[in-house]
Amino acid sequence: MDPVLNPYTPNAGEKPDVLVGRDDLIANFEVLLKRTMRGRSARSMIVTGLRGVGKTVLLDRFRELALGFGWSVLEMEVDKLDDGAFRQELALRLRTALLDLSPRSRWTDRFKRAAAALSSFTVKFDSSGQPSFSLNVDTIEGLADHANLTMDLTDVFLAVGAAAQERGTGLVLLLDEIQFLSREQFSAIIMALHKTVQRKLPIVLVGAGLPQLPELAGDAKSYSERLFTFPEIGNLNPEHAKVAMQGPALLENVKYDPQAIDLAIQVTEGYPYFIQELGWAAWNIATTSPIVKNDIKLAIDRYQAQLDASFFRVRFERTTPKQAAYLRAMAELGPDMQSSGDIAEILGKDSTQVGNIRAELIELGLIYAPQRGYAAFTVPHFDEFMRRAMPAVVNI
Repeated sequence: MDPVLNPYTPNAGEKPDVLVGRDDLIANFEVLLKRTMRGRSARSMIVTGLRGVGKTVLLDRFRELALGFGWSVLEMEVDKLDDGAFRQELALRLRTALLDLSPRSRWTDRFKRAAAALSSFTVKFDSSGQPSFSLNVDTIEGLADHANLTMDLTDVFLAVGAAAQERGTGLVLLLDEIQFLSREQFSAIIMALHKTVQRKLPIVLVGAGLPQLPELAGDAKSYSERLFTFPEIGNLNPEHAKVAMQGPALLENVKYDPQAIDLAIQVTEGYPYFIQELGWAAWNIATTSPIVKNDIKLAIDRYQAQLDASFFRVRFERTTPKQAAYLRAMAELGPDMQSSGDIAEILGKDSTQVGNIRAELIELGLIYAPQRGYAAFTVPHFDEFMRRAMPAVVNI
């Protein structure tokens, strides 16, 4: 097939030409926006799932919907930042959102108050002594200047929410990789959002991240389960997976033989990113329509090599030898969650002797704790990759 016409998108966070299997979540997000605008009670969302299941793609779809409703959108991929850098990053994006809600020339008193809150919220100087950005407005004593992240962020959210409400619109915060927030930062966001809900202000938050997020949110604030829903997304069911595999090709008038589709779903297990990667490889190998089973067979090696070289390898190369050995021991036990004791036993250690390695891997986002005393991979099929990358278990 012509590689220029290849319709598959095996790139991190890139929206596929055919998005399936997420209709319920998209409909729930529309309801969330509509209820919020009517001043009705509605819970924001924190979407969880493994790497490669389409969380970032879903956030992008939410962005499109929010813009279609006339809302302002703040997008942020969370990184591990100290509180000063976090304030700076968030304030820059809130500044953009505020200007999106109204140009400076049309600012009312509410907008000027929101700008004053942002000016106070932002750290005035960075570590090198350079001044940070300013909205060139006078600050207001007692507004977002408490030197307390929760109190200051609450003032900012309330002021920006009031400004948006005055314009008859709202603000959606889309935070990806939200598990990288510190506990204090997560708690501050939850408490600030809670206050906007109490005041019936049009601010909605959708976070996305790894499966431990409901626990992290609960740790940050006990009432988080009343503030958010926690939908979990995973692999597509067989019917949706078939559509995801066939749909992009049909846009280019190329079909699949049913046996080819069945093999593709068997290989990818319905994981959205893997479908895109295998579809990309199969398209480039096939010469005519329909794409047949043998094309898929020939594409599997190329598909696997590409996953190993990028999707898997980039994560593996972040590890130390001891961390890699821990991951290999997990892989020896299989793809499901494993007890810390069993992993330590494979390594010839007591679980207390390798607990720090487990913690480091959780911090890196390579594993998570589905329940106390257990560990699971955050990347589908990572156990298979580890067995290819490290043929034998290594003692530490």
